[in-house]
Amino acid sequence: MNTMSTGPGGVVAGTMGAAREVAPWIVRLARVGYAAKAVVYFTVGALAAQAAFGAGGATTDQRGALRTLLDQPMGRALLWVIALGLFGYAVWGVIAAMSDAERRGSDGKGLALRIGMVVRALAYGALGVTAVRLATGSGGGGGSGQRTQDWTARLMAMPMGRTLVLAAGAGVIGYGLYQLYRSYKAKLSKELDLSRLTPDAATWVVRSARFGMAARGVVFTIVGWFLLRAGMERDASEAGGLGDALATLERQAYGPWLLGAVALGLIAYAVYELVNARYRRISVA
Repeated sequence: MNTMSTGPGGVVAGTMGAAREVAPWIVRLARVGYAAKAVVYFTVGALAAQAAFGAGGATTDQRGALRTLLDQPMGRALLWVIALGLFGYAVWGVIAAMSDAERRGSDGKGLALRIGMVVRALAYGALGVTAVRLATGSGGGGGSGQRTQDWTARLMAMPMGRTLVLAAGAGVIGYGLYQLYRSYKAKLSKELDLSRLTPDAATWVVRSARFGMAARGVVFTIVGWFLLRAGMERDASEAGGLGDALATLERQAYGPWLLGAVALGLIAYAVYELVNARYRRISVA
């Protein structure tokens, strides 16, 4: 007679068993998800680069990129593919975090990285919902800056809200600094199987990845500072998202150069995500 544990361990074991059964599909969807992220980041970076070099464009965020893609030929179909990929990436991220598929461990650092995987999975799942809403013509909500301000205002209204906002800002800054650290120290050979590339091609892939991580580190550090400032001044309107961070760079001394460098970095990150789609070592459990 088959038995089934009903305790928490049994639930997790059952979930992991089911995940293993559909693992090939989850892995395929995860790869489509990396490709979808590549398209989104390339669009954000390309628009920002055009703005920096005086060729039109705009400083926008991921949602703005989706709206731009919608206006392209076959844009609605492209958004459906992107939504599918983002949902797949979200599912894989949650399962990989629960099963520790990437061998992060259960110490403090490992748990923080796994929690970060879940947060990213949920964020990209929400971006997938935005893609669906745009594709179906039901709207896509405001940009990340407005959404960040809305969530910041909600946190402010909660007990210890200011402390929560300050903690969120510190956490985002920490993530940005971690990306800067990874851009220098990450051992990408553990994440990517580049054995099928020539040594020169593999070297350029790694350099592009590091440049892209550094650009994201700069952007997230600025976004985190926005949240800290909102908490310190008790003003949710001080919060901002990716598009606001890029616009802030543009307004600085040598702004076009700063924005151009970060924009090219985001394009490099898109290349890295495309490489992830093809060569990343992906395991469900």
